[in-house]
Amino acid sequence: MIGGNSGRFGNALYMLRYLTKQWTIAVPLLALLALALSWGRVLPPVLVIIVAVLLAGAVLAAVHHAEVIAHRVGEPFGSLVLAVAVTVIEVALIVSLMISGGEHSASLARDTVFAAVMITCNGIVGLSLLRGALRRKVVVFNAEGTGGALATVATLSTLSLALPTFTTSAKGPAFSAAQLGFAAVVSLLLYGLFVLTQTVRHRDYFLPVTTEAAAGAPATAEEHAPRPSARDTMISLGLLLVALVTVVGLAKVESPVIELAVSSAGLPQAVVGVVIALLVLLPETIAAVRAAKRDQIQISLNLALGSAMASIGLTIPVIAVASIWLTGPLVLGLGATHLVLLGLTFVVTTLTVVPGRATLLQSGVHLVLFAAFLFLAISP
Repeated sequence: MIGGNSGRFGNALYMLRYLTKQWTIAVPLLALLALALSWGRVLPPVLVIIVAVLLAGAVLAAVHHAEVIAHRVGEPFGSLVLAVAVTVIEVALIVSLMISGGEHSASLARDTVFAAVMITCNGIVGLSLLRGALRRKVVVFNAEGTGGALATVATLSTLSLALPTFTTSAKGPAFSAAQLGFAAVVSLLLYGLFVLTQTVRHRDYFLPVTTEAAAGAPATAEEHAPRPSARDTMISLGLLLVALVTVVGLAKVESPVIELAVSSAGLPQAVVGVVIALLVLLPETIAAVRAAKRDQIQISLNLALGSAMASIGLTIPVIAVASIWLTGPLVLGLGATHLVLLGLTFVVTTLTVVPGRATLLQSGVHLVLFAAFLFLAISP
């Protein structure tokens, strides 16, 4: 009897895994079909809802396939793969919306990149620390690697989002062509230097640190599925690319609905950038919280800060190139309220990172800052 129950349980588990795998294959393909059928068309409300569901499914499928690839290549390469993949979505969305958005899209790049920094440094970090602290009370991570990542994010953010507010070569909170080119080159160089540091020169600074190991106890073996085969990894890579294309395309299809909803609600245009950032950073958020649940806060911080860094380090150069054929102004400088939030975020994050340990208090501070960002975006 026991053996029969065990056999039925094993069969049910196998079927669940099979259906999960088929779901992560089917959804990106269905989303791609929906993209082909809906591109360039005005959709009725029912189809808008169906497209939104497929868009959400494509995001979750992208998370799955990115994690398969990450599991194959290991840390910190896995965090880098997901961060770059998410940033590709973000950059493509920004450029496509700026091309078709007219004068209302002048500040879209600034709003989206700033939102990405706030979401990653406060939202994702806060949720990860909360999840870890609820389980372990005190979570630990590598201060050297995380501190270097934070310094890079702070430098890129200041150069790209704060300085344009105070420069005088161009009218308004914007860079001149030469200044934008300089910011683009510096962003690429800093991001490239960080990737070199993270993956080659000081890779050990970015590897997970468990609470038991920090306390001097023997580290327990990490519980995870067997390492994917090369064939499964290549399949996931192909499906990840399909999922990314569909996320970009379907978000573009949904963007008029988003803009109409924001306008109808009487909300500021900057909310559109916040919605885009929340959408494209959903995979990072899910992956970071999962890592925190496994007591791997370092991976969560790699994902959060790496995503913020990639968002600036890759978006600004692409926007600089796109500005050659984009018409209208390109507003990058932040206003006074956002400058205060940005500065406070980096001060608080520095105080969180320096000890290499964090508690429930630190998570609460970051989440309050994230809530303040969302509230002020809606009610500036």
